[in-house]
Amino acid sequence: MSVPTVNTGGRFPRLRVLWSFARPHRGALALGLVLALAGSAAGLATPMATKWVLDSLSASASLSGPIVLMLSLLVVGTGVWLWQWMLLGTLGERVVLAAREAMVRRFFRATVPSVTGRQSGELVTRVTSDTVLLREAATSSVIGLINGAVMLVGTLALMAVLDLVLLATTVAAVIVIAILFGVLMPAIAVAKEKAQAHIGALGGSLEGGLRAVRTVKASRAEDRQSERIVADAREAARHSIRAVRREAVAWSTAWTGIQLAIILILGLGAWRVADGELAVSALIAFLLYAFGLMDPITTLSQNVTALQDGIAAAARIREVEALPIEDDGALSTGARFSPDSPVLELRGVSAAYGPDAEPAVRGIDLAVPRVGHTAIVGPSGAGKTTLFSLILRFLEPQGGTLLLDGVPYGELTHADVRSRLAYVEQETPVVPGTIRDNLLFSHPGATEEQLHRVLRAVRLDTLADGLPDGLDTPLSATSVSGGQRQRIAMARAVLSAPEVLLLDEATAQVDGLTEAALHDVIREHARTAAVVTVAHRLSTVVDADTILVMQDGRVRARGTHAELLATDELYRELVESLRIPDDEAVLTS
Repeated sequence: MSVPTVNTGGRFPRLRVLWSFARPHRGALALGLVLALAGSAAGLATPMATKWVLDSLSASASLSGPIVLMLSLLVVGTGVWLWQWMLLGTLGERVVLAAREAMVRRFFRATVPSVTGRQSGELVTRVTSDTVLLREAATSSVIGLINGAVMLVGTLALMAVLDLVLLATTVAAVIVIAILFGVLMPAIAVAKEKAQAHIGALGGSLEGGLRAVRTVKASRAEDRQSERIVADAREAARHSIRAVRREAVAWSTAWTGIQLAIILILGLGAWRVADGELAVSALIAFLLYAFGLMDPITTLSQNVTALQDGIAAAARIREVEALPIEDDGALSTGARFSPDSPVLELRGVSAAYGPDAEPAVRGIDLAVPRVGHTAIVGPSGAGKTTLFSLILRFLEPQGGTLLLDGVPYGELTHADVRSRLAYVEQETPVVPGTIRDNLLFSHPGATEEQLHRVLRAVRLDTLADGLPDGLDTPLSATSVSGGQRQRIAMARAVLSAPEVLLLDEATAQVDGLTEAALHDVIREHARTAAVVTVAHRLSTVVDADTILVMQDGRVRARGTHAELLATDELYRELVESLRIPDDEAVLTS
């Protein structure tokens, strides 16, 4: 799944995208441009001040005036450039911060399919690498281009004041260089953009590979996986090398052209000085401008390159804004909840993971009572987890209606729905942070007593005892086992005392003793609220009040464990395959 592109319109859509990042700071950019022009003016005046010194020496006049002027130009120029550097540096960081903040917030506000449909590493690259490229383009590059153009025109104009014949030689060299850059720069930009795209793909592949590093090693696939990832690195390097070679050709030719022009200027100037048509001071000043001519040309070419990189990065960043988002996080006040209705209800619900995909669930009817345990079982691919995605509004139905306390989901915000649910997902990821952070993630106002109570319930009360910082010990995906992650997730879920507790394979990675403890937690919660469980391990659900058996996206049977054993062949097969005892002892244990 690709992120939709942004239609910016206009004659220069890509430049407009870049300008959209700089527009909020146009006042600071204008000041930066004024400072840059002032600094350039001081630099352009220096050769003329040098000419004044030489003329004063020839005329035996006082040197105090030109020396004071040169010192003044030095002080003013240094101060102006220092001010501009700090101004644009600060502005660049603010642009980067704004872009990163907007993307991060968009990612977490976006719909689940729009985020999970892309590699997370590629999205991370947009927040990290692309914003760095944006910084120079949105601030310094535009000012550098304008300033470089002004410097170039100003240099040529002052050369014209000094000598028109020598100017013609210089202009010829500049025209050749301009033609060269005009031919090579588009190809350089394309090569850099392709390299940038492969770097994004590299980040996505590397992130996924590192997350599955145990599987990679167990499969002895280190070299194969490395090769797949390095393929993108090679492509990025290939395009970057192509860009570097073209840049090298352009710069070498430009440097050679300027040096040849300087040699011609020196020879032609010496001849004109000998004929009395040009003063020595004027020739020296002209040569100073010629030596400095590479500076505006370098400024222009470097900023064109940075601008092209930034434009590509800006377009990739702005694409994030096209990600569809969920409604705002504020709780709705217009919905009227009915205490007489089932806490959750699905009426004829069908859903698919794409407009052209086959339905994952079809015509689901389900009523979840306010109190009790409802279990959903079935073979892999039956649509069990899809039901949770619908209930949590990670996925929107294509047909049918979902209701919370008798109110259709369409009249509720996502926050309305999720504020009354708690969810333990199948992979039970650890949230970055400490044990305490993980526990308080959905209920930040919990007390210390409440934390220890839920930890005891899931048999994790001794976990923090052996850690150096107790509950404040940082966690990572590798510092806790899969079973511990599941118990942390269970503790986090029950801590908020939700009206509906959704458990997706919540006991899949725990031992028998811990599973029994988690069953106690489930039973306790089901006495006062609703619990909906999805499980392959039927030992988790045999004592549920109602069990739904799903197959091929449909509910094929429902009832208690005993009723389904007597009436549904698939359920009996599931029980027999896991050797679950079907006697009354299970029901009463």
